[in-house]
Amino acid sequence: MDKKMNVGVVGCGNISTIYLKNLTELFTNVNVYGVADLDEEKAKNASEKYNVPVMTLDEMLSDKNVDIILNITAPQGHYPICKKALLAGKHVYVEKPLSLEYKQGKELLQIAEEKGLYIGCAPDTFLGAGIQTCINLINSDTIGKPIGATAFMMCHGHESWHPAPEFYYNAGGGPLFDMGPYYITALVRMIGGVKSVFAYADKSFATRTITSEPQKGKVIPVNVDTHITALLKFENGCVATIIMSFDVWKHNLPHIEIYGTKGSLSVPDPNGFGGSVKVATIENRTFTEVPLVSAFSENCRGLGLSETALAISENRINNASGKLGLHVLEIMDKIIESSKQGKELFLESVLPKGIPLKWNVDKKEFSTKNV
Repeated sequence: MDKKMNVGVVGCGNISTIYLKNLTELFTNVNVYGVADLDEEKAKNASEKYNVPVMTLDEMLSDKNVDIILNITAPQGHYPICKKALLAGKHVYVEKPLSLEYKQGKELLQIAEEKGLYIGCAPDTFLGAGIQTCINLINSDTIGKPIGATAFMMCHGHESWHPAPEFYYNAGGGPLFDMGPYYITALVRMIGGVKSVFAYADKSFATRTITSEPQKGKVIPVNVDTHITALLKFENGCVATIIMSFDVWKHNLPHIEIYGTKGSLSVPDPNGFGGSVKVATIENRTFTEVPLVSAFSENCRGLGLSETALAISENRINNASGKLGLHVLEIMDKIIESSKQGKELFLESVLPKGIPLKWNVDKKEFSTKNV
């Protein structure tokens, strides 16, 4: 990780704080070259806090020193900004979802392939200690062949805490496109590619009232489905039941559980990097916590970007890749379409294989050496 790649950060909103903190303090193979935002005040604040210059997107795209564009704008900005960056010859790492629509994601991957460029896509939480521990347990046959799984993300929306929650109720938002990528990415990385989906989706409330500052009291329309129940049929025969909802006040269901022929696996919150991993087997029917395989257990957003930069330098596929993001995007697209059509729908995209990484249990370090 000796060579640093210069990153132009586009979007200085809520999520940018942890990205900028980690990219300037934790990951040594990248350098934040500049920040940009349509809101000049946000860009200025980020610039002053992290001691990086303010730039426009066009300045970043024309600057030969910028290697990667980190696109952490709202979902509506993912496709157009990524396309513009790729056409300008820049590698891209984008927040989830890859795009608002599957066909847009396909176009981005096609452009990247034609130009020999990389696309990385969040979430990168599956690279954290929690999910990586689960992957190791499944790969080592601890619970046998996965035959079933459950995944539940249920709350009553983000308008109670987010300062600008409107985009959560427009295209690219809702529980499926906002939170679904964490759960679905974890599932496919643990179990494998999805073959088909069948789903029901609806919304329970036509409007929402913001209770957070600074827009407290504002009523906003709901333009997306906010309660989704789906079945995912994996290529290996495993079937997962998932519920993604912004319409539930309280529940006692787990984040994710995977059921195998030799035991069961309790998976931590996929929106985090660590958490408690527990296993119950034929020999021990009680869920027992197991040690995590790496030190990446706290909020390490940016890990996927750092690993993408390493992949570029090693001329190999990245783990938080555009192909992974595209598979997850198609699953979500097909879930909504399945609900509309009332039938099982089959996927076109194929899940890419992950590249094994060597994790340091004591330090926040990773590599492909000696794997």
